[in-house]
Amino acid sequence: MNQYVTGAVIRTLREKNRMTQLQLAEKLGVSDKSVSKWETSRGLPDITLLEPIAEAFSISVTELISGNTIHNANISANMLRSKFYVCPVCGNVIHSMGEAAIHCHGIQLMPLEPEQTDEHHMIFIERVEDEYYVRIDHSMTKEHYISFVAAASSDDMQMRTLYPEGNAEARFKIRGVRRIFFYCNRDGLFSIDPVKGIDDKESGYDDTQERRELEKAADMLFG
Repeated sequence: MNQYVTGAVIRTLREKNRMTQLQLAEKLGVSDKSVSKWETSRGLPDITLLEPIAEAFSISVTELISGNTIHNANISANMLRSKFYVCPVCGNVIHSMGEAAIHCHGIQLMPLEPEQTDEHHMIFIERVEDEYYVRIDHSMTKEHYISFVAAASSDDMQMRTLYPEGNAEARFKIRGVRRIFFYCNRDGLFSIDPVKGIDDKESGYDDTQERRELEKAADMLFG
């Protein structure tokens, strides 16, 4: 990550906003020669100008410094398109409904790409009245654990934080849930359609006995 705004970024943003050097200079209260010096790497804007420069381009200071501008076409955002970010230093979890420039502990975080569940990250879902009971067969030691589970519908996100030495389980109101996410601190983000993990004959997915046998096998392998 750049630690300060570069002249190339200023020039790119100025041209993208169809501004002349003079127009930008007038907005900032500096001379057009100053803007020219910034853009040709013969000088840098004073730190007090970072916020005014960001405002001139209608972006955040973080976007200005990182050089990554974010534009969401659909600001109403569908929760199913949510993105998750996890800080490798402190484990902080950030949820975004669209593109964002996220930083934590001086690190620019990249959105996690969810993978399909596998034999090392088996998830079992039961429908109990109006809730999904979610259990993940996974170790919960201080070194290797599931840190959160989330249930997404088109207009809602339910998140549950899990802790080492606790249980890898959670309950969610069904209310339109179409995706379950969970994060392993070593192997990353996983997701599944709840219908594919459910143990409910009414869903038409599979029979209960088969699911119970899989659950028993998982207990033998990972329990």
